[in-house]
Amino acid sequence: QVQLVESGGGLVQAGGSLRLSCVASGRTLSRYAMGWFRQAPGKEREFVAAINWIGDNTRYADSVQGRFTISRDNSKNTVYLQMDSLKPEDTAVYYCASRPGLTGTSNQHAYDYWGQGTQVTVSS
Repeated sequence: QVQLVESGGGLVQAGGSLRLSCVASGRTLSRYAMGWFRQAPGKEREFVAAINWIGDNTRYADSVQGRFTISRDNSKNTVYLQMDSLKPEDTAVYYCASRPGLTGTSNQHAYDYWGQGTQVTVSS
């Protein structure tokens, strides 16, 4: 059984940083692309960042480009999302997801396993 568990969320002031982690069990992440998505209250879930299986190709939503960095450590079966220069509009529940393919994508329907989410709250 595949499980993805996010951690690292919390409350931070605008301009601050957080690092989210996503640890997988039941699946060797080195064979899969990974993504981060988020859902703010009253809004649909949206794409944040994605990374390919080996970690040398990434893509980002325009809203986080230059502020967020996705990375992975396949030896630890873990994917990270470093979030800098946080803004109040980044407040959301953040989810990691894995997909049965080598390349990352912003299409959330391409992902087959999801974590339970971690709350990120940015105060102004």
